[in-house]
Amino acid sequence: MFILLGMVFGSDGLVGIPFDNFEVAKQVSSVALIFIMFYGGFGTNWKMARPVALPSILMSTLGTVVTALLTGVFCHFVLRMEWLEGLLVGSVIGSTDAASVFSILRSKKLNLKGGLASLLEIESGSNDPISYMMTVIVLALMSTGADISVLGQLFAQIAFGLGGGFLLAYLAVRLLRHASFEISGLHTILVVAVALAAFALPELIGGNGYLSVYIVGIVLGNSKILHKRTLVNFFDGITWLMQIILFFMLGLLSFPSQMPAIILPAIAIALFMTFVARPVATFGILSWFKMSFKQKILVSWAGLRGAASIVFAIFAMTSGVYPHNDVFHIVFFVALLSVTVQGTLLPPLAKKLGLVEATGDSVLRTFNDYQDESGTKLVEFTVRASDSCVNKSIMDADLPEEVLVVMIKRGKEFIVPKGATVIREGDVLVLNGMDTSKFLT
Repeated sequence: MFILLGMVFGSDGLVGIPFDNFEVAKQVSSVALIFIMFYGGFGTNWKMARPVALPSILMSTLGTVVTALLTGVFCHFVLRMEWLEGLLVGSVIGSTDAASVFSILRSKKLNLKGGLASLLEIESGSNDPISYMMTVIVLALMSTGADISVLGQLFAQIAFGLGGGFLLAYLAVRLLRHASFEISGLHTILVVAVALAAFALPELIGGNGYLSVYIVGIVLGNSKILHKRTLVNFFDGITWLMQIILFFMLGLLSFPSQMPAIILPAIAIALFMTFVARPVATFGILSWFKMSFKQKILVSWAGLRGAASIVFAIFAMTSGVYPHNDVFHIVFFVALLSVTVQGTLLPPLAKKLGLVEATGDSVLRTFNDYQDESGTKLVEFTVRASDSCVNKSIMDADLPEEVLVVMIKRGKEFIVPKGATVIREGDVLVLNGMDTSKFLT
């Protein structure tokens, strides 16, 4: 919606705001991606993601590389682009967009089976640094040629990105555990500074700043640090703000009058990536794991392209390399097509494949924004007809002593429970405790 709004306000739109400064757009986009990627890591629950960590990481690394290479080959042989220019398009658009996938799943209240949600979350959150690294390498090849320095740059991107990320994460956790401020807002400012430093310092020595930021986000999000509840609320808001600014600015940069010239190649690339490149990468990698054919189909279809791809196209436009094709508008159109078409069909496809929980909503939903250094959790549990607590009072429901029912949602009514309160089918119990999973078994 904000991309379309930006197009309306842009140079070719109804308002006609003149804006085609890709250098300014690059700086704004870089800052926006820092916060988006940091919060993507910060919000990842490693305990939930651990069972699918290996296939997720392989999809985000090897899968992204395979998708980019296949797309580059297609662009060269079918669309007659030069080799490096085709690889540039593939690298720029090789990553998937986490925000697009999960906004669709959450808005439709889809709870995917078999850990697919966690798999898609880790893959989408961690493949942007890989796509960025490939984009940087291809741009270096286009500007300097295939010399040995490119291999050194590749090593530096990975080594300094990973090493810098883990080192800064270790130092940040120690600092945040011992830092004490009278005003809690200063603690949030300190974490913002950590996120910015996690990007800037590795970039100064040739590392992958986005990879470093994502690693720092994961480590901090899964560590016991002070004021985590406040941090989650702050970064959730700031990430949405950054996405709005990013989408609106990308819309401003686009020129609808230039779209007709790139529609056919953009549609061809989108179709190839959707039905050839992404499925080849998905089935090739996930065949090593015990996953059903239907699960592979859904993972393959959920490879939505989004804002990060368009941002990397902006980086290409400001690199001093001048491709023969309009890379920015090609990538812009492919991403827009992917979100609208694939995004619209994702919920019905998940239901058709039988990969959505029958309840239509998550039976157990963890409130990350309520988790703090205390170690307790607040979760929701929807009471089903088969549950032993149905039609029993709370005092007779044989609940574990370490679990408290702090609220009951019954339709539009919110009930503060007492010992004599009777639990009904369809009630949503808000539970609090150190280990609420005992109540669900």
